[in-house]
Amino acid sequence: MPDPDFFIGLKHSDLQGASDMNFYAINGSPRKKGNTAEVLKKALEGVHSLLPAAGTELVHLYDLDFTGCRSCFACKRKGGASYGRCAVRDGLPPLLEKLADADGIIFGSPIYFMGVSGALRALLERLLFPFIVYDAAYSSLAPKRMPTAFVYTMNITETDMAGFKLPALLSPMETFVARIFSGPEILSVCNTVQFDDYSKYMAERFSETDKKRHREEHFPEVLRHAFAMGVRMAERAGLPA
Repeated sequence: MPDPDFFIGLKHSDLQGASDMNFYAINGSPRKKGNTAEVLKKALEGVHSLLPAAGTELVHLYDLDFTGCRSCFACKRKGGASYGRCAVRDGLPPLLEKLADADGIIFGSPIYFMGVSGALRALLERLLFPFIVYDAAYSSLAPKRMPTAFVYTMNITETDMAGFKLPALLSPMETFVARIFSGPEILSVCNTVQFDDYSKYMAERFSETDKKRHREEHFPEVLRHAFAMGVRMAERAGLPA
């Protein structure tokens, strides 16, 4: 992780139109007050610190009623009414419209079976696929470029993350985001606390004492990095094109 102190306190008095800018943090966890949500909230605070007039919103995906891509290909039909945008009418289109016109997006998810949650995967399918053109260059129909980031929270340690080659497993979706919007910054949060009381669950593989000690010692630093990531996103979004 880069040193967050380098970015704290950056100010750009010459940034114009910040009140028209909007940044979104997408919580792909079913928990609204869990590790993922907490890190995302801190990242949005970082955005707000540099661009106080900009809009920021934390979106809880599990509040929405939607599915992943249905492979209808209406977004690819030449001359079709939905060319370049998702045609499925459920609880997701209002969010898709916001994200397409965003000035920055932070995608957050717990790691489930070495991948993002089903909810975030479904959103990414619906958000990204309509913008991808089936031409030789796989060009993009996205209306604008914008800074992006991924926050991954997980129960496993950094050593296990490397052993499972998790970064390689997550990189394909990051590559699509980079092609359509911009190369995402990555913040991985390891060895998280899953339960308030481990004695109530079959979780003898883990030490509640060690887990909570790790959180007490390291999570404040994680939040500092998340804040700094938000500052960097605001900085990138505010730079002249």
